[in-house]
Amino acid sequence: MPVLNRIAGYADEMQQWRRWLHRNPELGLELPRTAAFVAERLREFGVDELHEGYAQTGMVALIRGQAEGPVIGLRADMDALPILEETGVEHTSETRGNMHACGHDGHTTMLLGAARYLAETRRFAGTVALIFQPGEELGGGGKVMCDQGIMERFGITEVYALHNSPDMEEGRFATRKGPMMAAVDDFAITIRGVGGHAAWPEHCVDPVAAAVQLVSALNAIPARNLSAFDNAVLSVTQISVGSATNVIPAEGFVAGTLRTFSRAVRDKIRARIEEICQGTGTAMGVEVTLEYTEDYPATVNHPEQTDFAVEVAREVVGPDKVDPDWPAEMGAEDFSFMLEARPGAYLFLGQGVGPRCHHPKFDFNDEVAPIGASFFARIAERALPLE
Repeated sequence: MPVLNRIAGYADEMQQWRRWLHRNPELGLELPRTAAFVAERLREFGVDELHEGYAQTGMVALIRGQAEGPVIGLRADMDALPILEETGVEHTSETRGNMHACGHDGHTTMLLGAARYLAETRRFAGTVALIFQPGEELGGGGKVMCDQGIMERFGITEVYALHNSPDMEEGRFATRKGPMMAAVDDFAITIRGVGGHAAWPEHCVDPVAAAVQLVSALNAIPARNLSAFDNAVLSVTQISVGSATNVIPAEGFVAGTLRTFSRAVRDKIRARIEEICQGTGTAMGVEVTLEYTEDYPATVNHPEQTDFAVEVAREVVGPDKVDPDWPAEMGAEDFSFMLEARPGAYLFLGQGVGPRCHHPKFDFNDEVAPIGASFFARIAERALPLE
């Protein structure tokens, strides 16, 4: 079964929805225009219930089938990024400095397309919970919605999501069992010494030398403290120290990010960072303060639900256009919180090779929206079959 005919029939309307969303990007958890647009469409489609105000502007819409059954969750993220758009398209962002550079406008459109179809046909037994989430890029909206109890309140038993991929040809799906995307942590290190004239370093405590040693030691962690079979990326991305050639500064700053798949590896590297900060402070005579933030956990697909999602994807686009063993990626995704709360799967949908996500020339390919909408719709129908 290819793209569902009924969904293909309103592909032009889906394009209009997507381009309106693209012209009106909003950031983080505060998406008032986006949420109002989505809610208006859902009411037009005739969803049975619409629960708004989750994570400030998120919502959960319920569509009931023709008989009793379990509840399946389908999720789309809605927020944009603080990037100045350079696409030059007719539907370019009307909010300078903000743009949909990650395709969340397309994700929202695909779930809206599935919502319209499911509300019209209702060829399933049970309930579909449509989760429209703010703050995937900034704010951790997925965690907020889970903490607010959406899984328990609506009785969601499984949950699924899609993300476009500009690294794959149009219309291909890719996923994998187990870790799909990495956990992300951030660290910020302040180094306090004693500043003074660079001609008399003996009267100072130099944070520059301490910062150099600290960065070198941090960069060595993956190579020297982990097995070659462990996956981790530690990147120091900020160094700020000093303001003049003849002044030893009093303070320096080092910051970066850590990406891992395993909880054990994550904990091991964090402990090593703490030890290096303490040791550098002692060795160099400076005060070192570490601020460490655990952000999104790893996005880990559940085996049974991944196999099921692969079957559905093959049904929509054909068996030769689905890769069930896609390499794990070091990017992060807050759908991970929902996969910690309930079994489910996360997939990539190819939109044709082009500018990558978070690039100022990125734009979602409207041609793949009916494919993603059909996938969501068939997930619901297959997971909640009528007798």
